[in-house]
Amino acid sequence: MTRISAVDLTWMEQAVALARRGEGLTRPNPPVGAVLVKNGHRIGTGWHRRAGGPHAEIYALRQAGPQARGATLYVTLEPCSTQGRTPPCIEAILQAGIQRVVIAAIDPNPLHAGRGVRLLRRGGIQVAVGACAQEAADLIAPFACYVQHNRPYITLKLGLSLDGRIADHTHSSRWITGPDARGVVQAMRRASDAILVGAGTVRHDNPSLWPRPDRQRQPWRIIAVQSGSLPLSAQVFNDPHADRTIVAVPKGWRPATAQKLRRKGVQVWELPRTRYFSALARELGRLGVLRVLCEGGGILAGELIQAGLTDALCVFLSPMLIGGPVGATGHRQWRLKQAPRFEIKQVQAVGKDLLLRMAPSPGED
Repeated sequence: MTRISAVDLTWMEQAVALARRGEGLTRPNPPVGAVLVKNGHRIGTGWHRRAGGPHAEIYALRQAGPQARGATLYVTLEPCSTQGRTPPCIEAILQAGIQRVVIAAIDPNPLHAGRGVRLLRRGGIQVAVGACAQEAADLIAPFACYVQHNRPYITLKLGLSLDGRIADHTHSSRWITGPDARGVVQAMRRASDAILVGAGTVRHDNPSLWPRPDRQRQPWRIIAVQSGSLPLSAQVFNDPHADRTIVAVPKGWRPATAQKLRRKGVQVWELPRTRYFSALARELGRLGVLRVLCEGGGILAGELIQAGLTDALCVFLSPMLIGGPVGATGHRQWRLKQAPRFEIKQVQAVGKDLLLRMAPSPGED
């Protein structure tokens, strides 16, 4: 049987939920979940916990043991077919005597896409592809961006008043959104490999940028500096995670300050002034970062949108009016015909606020 049934969808939903446990832990690998089922009963589960460790399928097979023979494997991503830091999962699946494999998404890496499916079928295993396809595509979107474009997937998060302000005229933004929205942002931090803000956010808000609770996540904290100073007393340079902070500066930026930051354990990256954000994205890709959460401020948000580096936009809209000059995209402004446009993918009430999840409209970079 190669068709997808309602029962297949139910089991694959469990595999997707398992995969999400690994978000923020697996870089540069994607999060993957797996469920083994036999005679209508779950006999093994697994999710990828860290790069270099066993893949989701291996955990599930180990848990099932000899019962795996004749079972159906549900896995969110096409099993790997090449030797990496771990042996290919295809071999383990064939040796275990699995009868059927249901796959949510094909490997987005052009070098591997479809190879696992072909090897499974060649080994006499029934294969069905596409169960929970959209959920799986969303799950691996950062990995797909990484392998196809050599850069991380960037989500821009904005907390806005009804009139599009991210702070009042004194640059105070605590708090535009409510506690429920802030809880969602903490979950977004845990799912990310890096948290990105501009120098202005560090100067005005002195954020920690660390997920609370972190649940064993160790994200990078990236400070994008195009001009101006940075306060050496900021939390991100002095807390126990200072060695997880990267300051990205234009070449020649304040050498004495850069040296003091390095002494604190902070990495300082010097980037070209032209195409600064493309260079930053490229360097984060080299670091193995899959998913970046940008938390502003407005100048950084506007520059990322202008550079075509906003893969997703999450707006928390608060039912208040602030007025003043501190807008969502800083000094960036566009004529109506050239204005960047986004498609709303999801609208969700979060406490007193509204969360809009969006993607660039077709035709937008």
